[in-house]
Amino acid sequence: MKINTVDTEISVSPQIAPTDIAEIARAGFKTIVCNRPDGEGNDQPLFHEIEEVAKKAGLECHYLPVESGKVTDEDADAFGTLLDGAPKPVFAYCRTGTRSITLWSLSRAGKIALPDVLTKAKQAGYDMSGVVRRVANKGKMPSGAVDGKYDVVIVGAGAAGISVASSMLARAPDLDVAIIDPADIHYYQPGWTLVGGGVFEADETVRTLSSVLPGNVHWIKAAVAAFEPDKNSVLLEGCRVIEYGRLVVCPGLKLDWHKVEGLDDTLGKNGVTSNYRFDLAPYTWKLVSGMREGTALFTQPPMPIKCAGAPQKAMYLSADHWHRQGVLKNIDIGFYNAGGVLFGVKDYVPALMEYVEKYNANLMFSHNLTAIDGPAKKAWFTKTDGEGKTETVERSFDMIHVCPPQCAPDFIRVSPLADAAGWVDVDQNTLRHKTYENIWSLGDVMNAPNAKTAAAARMQAPVVAQNVLTDMGKGSGVSHYNGYGSCPLTVERGKIVLAEFGYGGKLLPSFPSWLINGKQPSRLAWLLKEKILPPVYWEGMLRGREWLVKPKVAKPEIVN
Repeated sequence: MKINTVDTEISVSPQIAPTDIAEIARAGFKTIVCNRPDGEGNDQPLFHEIEEVAKKAGLECHYLPVESGKVTDEDADAFGTLLDGAPKPVFAYCRTGTRSITLWSLSRAGKIALPDVLTKAKQAGYDMSGVVRRVANKGKMPSGAVDGKYDVVIVGAGAAGISVASSMLARAPDLDVAIIDPADIHYYQPGWTLVGGGVFEADETVRTLSSVLPGNVHWIKAAVAAFEPDKNSVLLEGCRVIEYGRLVVCPGLKLDWHKVEGLDDTLGKNGVTSNYRFDLAPYTWKLVSGMREGTALFTQPPMPIKCAGAPQKAMYLSADHWHRQGVLKNIDIGFYNAGGVLFGVKDYVPALMEYVEKYNANLMFSHNLTAIDGPAKKAWFTKTDGEGKTETVERSFDMIHVCPPQCAPDFIRVSPLADAAGWVDVDQNTLRHKTYENIWSLGDVMNAPNAKTAAAARMQAPVVAQNVLTDMGKGSGVSHYNGYGSCPLTVERGKIVLAEFGYGGKLLPSFPSWLINGKQPSRLAWLLKEKILPPVYWEGMLRGREWLVKPKVAKPEIVN
């Protein structure tokens, strides 16, 4: 007998025998539900044989038979009613457990979020993609109607989604393109670090989404619930179905605040802040500008995260302000990094270390933030040594800037598009899905081993656009992405270390001389016209002076 745990309320199993009842009782189950009709198999004990032994063991026992492959809406309703009223935990079984988990999935539809239903089923060893439309339709059989069909459907209207849409439509204006995104607002997220450093106002990082979308794209203002790649369809919340010829997936990633115990309860107060949230970046500046003495901690979780330089930039900009105010000597700065190095590309470390030393910051590697108590002003880190041994380190703070753990969005992680770690599984050169040939991905959500930055999306967008159009017969040649990423590490106001690199940490400086010397300002207008990134990104770069750097240096250097 194999017990497949779904959650604390229910487990499912293949066919059991009367001799298994004692083990089921010892495991703490209170109710047994049989979902297999009597007589389905020659080696199958009858239900009354199971029931007789179960009752002697003090267990409730229920017979709710369902024909294989024919789980009806009524069956799911009956199972849900039984599950809600039965003593728990419940043990349900059929021939393989599939009917039982299907009944559970449909009965929980509308009560549990679709990604959570799929995740729990998957963790129990069952794939519920075959009934995903029914789960999305609150457990009922959907009509099968299609709500829209497009040449190209793009999931996500962040920098990656808008850029690839713009690049496609610039090359093929007659293309029928739809972008799916439920948001009303588009944020210039790289600006939030500068908000926290007192350079930007938060409102400068906001645009309405409609103002940055290409004019000839269809905007489907809805959330994606699931993917059905074998049917060339995307399932929206409410069980609306959108079909595509080609699909581009770029919804970004998820900030997993809950992974740090106590963090949710104290964000935005008690000196706990993060530039990774629009509403908290101003609080960062409030803390920094008001601090005259004490302990300031800055954290970085395990990779992957978006904009891996942002946790450092928060520290540098804060320390620069304290330096300018003449109070730096009164402030103990600690940078607690779950990783083992300051920056993943070693060529840039010496330039960064000059500022670490200038600000007298303590670098604590292999320290991962795991818990925080805001009112007590304490944080706990798990420290790992070179041999894998761990210990808990406690630190007090007056302010702490937290970079949250990050992962793929739930609807991606449980989809057929994901790899074992939950990221969209692509070829790192063409950015085409490894299994589904009419699907591509770019931006933070895919699993190519590059830095997750807006600059990476800028380079990926024309590659994906070219490859999609070539696949459609509207272009020629296959483009390859070299892993380019860029991280402008603002080490003080007006100065950066511009880290540009590709796969394997190869240095890839890219900025041309005309962009440095400013003698051809009309080039900025050309960049806006090309729409490789939405205008807000170029405006933000110009406002933050993060584009004024020297290219093609033999070694990284800091420039004004």
